[in-house]
Amino acid sequence: MSGCYTQITLADRRRLHHLVAAKVPVSEMARRLGRHRSTIYREIKRNTFRDRELPDYDGYYSTVANDIAQDRRRRLKKLRRHPNLRTEIINQLEARWSPEQIAGRLLSDGVSRVRVCKETIYRFIYSKEDYGLGLYQYLPEARRKRRPLRSRKPRDGAFPATHRISQRPDFIGDRSQFGHWEGDLLIFERPLGHANVTSLVERKSRYTVLIKNPSRHSRPIMDKIIKAFSPLPAYARQSFTFDRGTEFAGFRALEEGIGACSWFCDPSAPWQKGTVENTNKRIRRYLPGTTDLAIVSQRDLLHLTRHINDQPRKCLGYRTPTEVFMAHLREDG
Repeated sequence: MSGCYTQITLADRRRLHHLVAAKVPVSEMARRLGRHRSTIYREIKRNTFRDRELPDYDGYYSTVANDIAQDRRRRLKKLRRHPNLRTEIINQLEARWSPEQIAGRLLSDGVSRVRVCKETIYRFIYSKEDYGLGLYQYLPEARRKRRPLRSRKPRDGAFPATHRISQRPDFIGDRSQFGHWEGDLLIFERPLGHANVTSLVERKSRYTVLIKNPSRHSRPIMDKIIKAFSPLPAYARQSFTFDRGTEFAGFRALEEGIGACSWFCDPSAPWQKGTVENTNKRIRRYLPGTTDLAIVSQRDLLHLTRHINDQPRKCLGYRTPTEVFMAHLREDG
């Protein structure tokens, strides 16, 4: 039996019609057609012809079953039958709402009488008829092709339990010790290329470092962090906290290169590295998602970090991150 599911064809239904008429057991039908028995059971149950006025003609007929199946597929295209709903969903996608947010809001508002799930919206975005609208570019990952359901690989192997944020020492969490950083990746609109920016913030001083990368490959990103932090004394670069993005899977290079430990947030919990998340909001004032990094140099990023690090912060008693960072370098050194 094939491991890849395909829709039942008219030819399959013709064979199935004869097997049903011969009253062959469902498991035997499935074996002969090379299908799972549940597939055959559902096919017969859903596409058997029934007529209350002519019950003698009830039964499974290949061409009728094919017509019933085709009609069901057409009826599932809700967004073609409800143009106003379709327009509303397009507007929300362009506002960068996720399909899950759109479906949830439509349900909670109760404005639309038609219920739409996130899967319907994803199918609409990637359908042959509507792919030309380019709505995929408004999704968080902006994938041109949809990743098959349940194909995402678990990342527990890349990020072992010993490096979870729950194992991180308390003195990092309460900011009582200097030299512990949080890191994230600033992504820009895909049509502008694969370039991105690593943002790194020291938790106690809120000192920010920005590094430009040509791609999201992990090892080059780690190598650039090592190069940027090597001039600092060891006590100023003790650890880094990241999310579980694949760009940080090469974290072991940090320990080998500069002796820094790495910690990782729980899945779907970016708020656990809130310092860099808040700093990213500041950075986005100057580097919005529409920025073309091809015209932004590392020198430009250095000027930007100086500007950000020279702004007084309330949480620092209105001192600047630069002042606090340099004071720790002098005191701890």
